[in-house]
Amino acid sequence: MAPTSVVRSAKAAFAGPEAAGLAAVFLAAVLAAYLPALRGGLLWDDDAHVTRQALRSLHGLWRIWFDVGATQQYYPLLHSAFWVEHRLWGDSVLGYHLANVALHAAAAWLLVLILRRLAFPVPVLAGLVFALHPVCVESVAWISEQKNTLSAVLYLSAALLYLGFDDTRLRSRYACASALFVLALLTKSVTATLPAALLVVFWWRRGRLGWRRDAVPLLPWFLVATASGLLTAFFERKLIGAEGADFTFTFLQRLLLAGRVIVFYVGKVAWPGGLIFVYPRWRVDLSDGFQYLYPAGVLALLAALVIRARRQRGPLAGFLYFCGTLFPVLGFVNVYPFVYSFVADHFQYLASLGVIVPLAWGLDRVASAFPLGARARAGLLLAVPALLGFLSWRQCALYRDSDTLNRATLERNPSAWRAHYDLAVSLGRDPGRQREAISEYEATLRLKPDYWAAHNNLGSELLKIPGRTEDAIAEYEAALRLNPGFADAQSNLGVALGRTPGRMPEAIAHAREAVRIRPDDDGALDNLGALLIRQPGSLDEAVADFGRAIRISPDNPQYHYNLANALAQAPGRLADAEAEYRASLRLDPGFVEAHSNLGAVLDRMPGRVPDAISEYATAVRLDPGNAHLHENLAHALAKVPGRAAEAASEYAAALRIDPADAQAHNGLGIVLSDIPGRLPDAVSEFEAAVRLKPDFGLAHYCLAVAIFRSGGSLDEARGHLEAALQSRPDLLPLVKRELIEMANARRGPR
Repeated sequence: MAPTSVVRSAKAAFAGPEAAGLAAVFLAAVLAAYLPALRGGLLWDDDAHVTRQALRSLHGLWRIWFDVGATQQYYPLLHSAFWVEHRLWGDSVLGYHLANVALHAAAAWLLVLILRRLAFPVPVLAGLVFALHPVCVESVAWISEQKNTLSAVLYLSAALLYLGFDDTRLRSRYACASALFVLALLTKSVTATLPAALLVVFWWRRGRLGWRRDAVPLLPWFLVATASGLLTAFFERKLIGAEGADFTFTFLQRLLLAGRVIVFYVGKVAWPGGLIFVYPRWRVDLSDGFQYLYPAGVLALLAALVIRARRQRGPLAGFLYFCGTLFPVLGFVNVYPFVYSFVADHFQYLASLGVIVPLAWGLDRVASAFPLGARARAGLLLAVPALLGFLSWRQCALYRDSDTLNRATLERNPSAWRAHYDLAVSLGRDPGRQREAISEYEATLRLKPDYWAAHNNLGSELLKIPGRTEDAIAEYEAALRLNPGFADAQSNLGVALGRTPGRMPEAIAHAREAVRIRPDDDGALDNLGALLIRQPGSLDEAVADFGRAIRISPDNPQYHYNLANALAQAPGRLADAEAEYRASLRLDPGFVEAHSNLGAVLDRMPGRVPDAISEYATAVRLDPGNAHLHENLAHALAKVPGRAAEAASEYAAALRIDPADAQAHNGLGIVLSDIPGRLPDAVSEFEAAVRLKPDFGLAHYCLAVAIFRSGGSLDEARGHLEAALQSRPDLLPLVKRELIEMANARRGPR
C-alpha cells in the first residue's frame, strides 16, 4: 500500500489486522507516555474511590447502587468498576493505573473510529494528539479520575453506535447506543452533554438540523441527561458541600467566570505549559474592567466563527462542542472543587476534543502548504504528538506520590490551601511524620480558617499526642461550629470527650448525634459502641451498635472484635463472644489482640483451657515481644497438671521483656511454689512483686504463705497477711485460715 499520507491513512488501516495493529500502536504510545505514573501511589481522594472496606462485600456492591451516600459521589457504575478491580488486584495500585491507561488508549482509538466514520481528513493525528496531550495527564495518572476515562469510553462508544443508527436507522443500534449512554451517565454525569454534541455533529455534517430525523430520536436522551444533571447538582450541594459563602455569586459574576474559564481551557489545550494540579482561585471582581475582556473575547471569537461557518462549519462546530461539554463546570452550576479553584485539567478531558480535532485539521492544512513529500509531511505532523507525549511523560513524574504532587503544586501555587490539606492527610498516615502533618493542617487553616475538615483532622492528629486532648476537643468544636452536620467531627468529639474524666455523658451525646446524622456510618456506630461499653447499664445498646456496624461492613475484623469484647462482658454470652472473635480472625488471621482475647474467653469456659492455651500461643508467636501475652499463656499453662515448668518459662519470658511487671513476678512465684525444691525461688518472686507494688494484696498473701511453708519468720508472715487485708479485704477467709495454721504451728503438737 502506498498512502499519500501516513497520517491520513487509507481505509484498509481501519479494518482487519491493520486496524488491530494501529490500535496496538496507540496503546503502546499511551503506555510509554504514562510509564512514570504506573509507579504512582494513591493521591487526594483515591482512598474514597478505591473500594473502602465497608463496600467490598456483595452487600457493599448492593449499597453502591442503592444506598445514596455510601460512596463519595453517586456514580454507581464507576464504583462497581472499582469494586470489580479490587476483587482482581486488591490494593495493588498498579492494576488501577494500567486500567486507566488502557481506558484512555481505548477512548483515543474510539475517537479515531468516530472521525473516520465522519470522513474527517486526519483521524489518526487527532487521536494521537488526544492520547498524548499533557492536559489529559490529570485524568489518567490520578486513579480517582477513572470516572473520566471509563465514562469517555462509554460516551464515545455510544456516539459511534448512534452515528451508525443515524446512517442505517436500525433500532438495535439505537437501543445499544442508548444503553451505553445511560451507563456513561452512571459513571460521570458530564456525559449528559452527549445528545447536544451529536446535534452539533449533525449540523456540521449536513449544514442544518431536521426535527424528525435529528431531534426526535434524541429527546429521550435529553430527558435522561437532564435528570442526571439535576441529580448530580443536588448531590454536589447537599452531600458534598458545594454551597455556602464560597459559592455565592451573582449571575453577572458567573458570566465573567464562564468567559475566563473558556479562555483558560482553550489556552491550555493550545499551549500546555504551566500545568498545575490546583490552579489559583481567581477573584471574580465586577469592578475590575479587565475581567470583562474574557467574555467579550469569547463572544468575539464566536462571532468570527459564525461568519466563517458560511464557508467552513468545522471550527464553529468544534467551539460549540467545547463550550457545551464544558457547561457543567463553567460556573453556572456549583461543583465542590470551586471552593479551592475554578479550573482543573480533568474538567476538560472530554471537552478538549472540541479544540484538539480542529487543531489537528489545522496542523494538516499548515503542513500541506509546504512543498514536502507525503512521508516528510507525515513525519512533521507526527512530531507534534511525539512532543506532547514527552511532555505528558514529564508531567506524570509529579504523580509519583502525594508528597511530590502537593509540594510541586505549592511551589507553583503557594495559595493552594487544598494542597496543604492533602499533604497533611498524606503525612498523617506515617506515624513518624505526625508533627509535619500538624504543621500542614495549621498552614491550611491560616489560608482557609473556615475549612471545617482541616479543623477535624487537626483534632485527630492532636488526639494522638499525650496531653493534647483538650486541644483536640477545641478543634473538633471549631469544626462543628462551622459545620454542625459534620458527622465525622461529632463522632471524633465523642471519642475525645470519652477520654476526659467526667465527660462521658457529653461524649455519648455527640456520638449519638453522629449516628443520627449518618445512620449507616459504620465507623460512627463502632465509636458509639466503644463509648457505651464503658457506661454502666449500656452494654446491650453497645452490643446492638456493634452489630449494626457489622451488618453495614461485615468484612471489618475490628468490628467483630469489638462486638466480641462487649459480648464477653455480657452474662451467659461467652459462646457468642467466641464466635465473633473467630469471625474477626477469619478476616484477619494475624489479629494478635483477637487471639489473646479469644484465649481469655476460652479460659473462662469449662473444659476449654487447652483451646485457650492454643490461642495464647498463637498470639505469642505473632508478637513475641509482648510481655502481657507471655503472661496470659503462662497463666493458662499453670492450670494444666504437669505443665508448671512451661508456665514458669513463659512467666520468665514476660519478665525478661518487662522486669517491673509485679503480676508476672507473683504468677511465677505461684508456679514455683508447686514445683518441688523451688519454694525459695518463689519467695524471691513474691518479694519482688510486693517491692514493685506495695499495695499488691494477693502477692502479700502468697508471700506470707510461702514464708510460712519454708519455715520462715511467723511474725514476718503475719505482717504480710495484714498488708494483704489492707488492700484486699476479700482475702479475709484465706487469711483467717493461714493465721489459724500459724497459731497451731507456734503451739506445736499436743
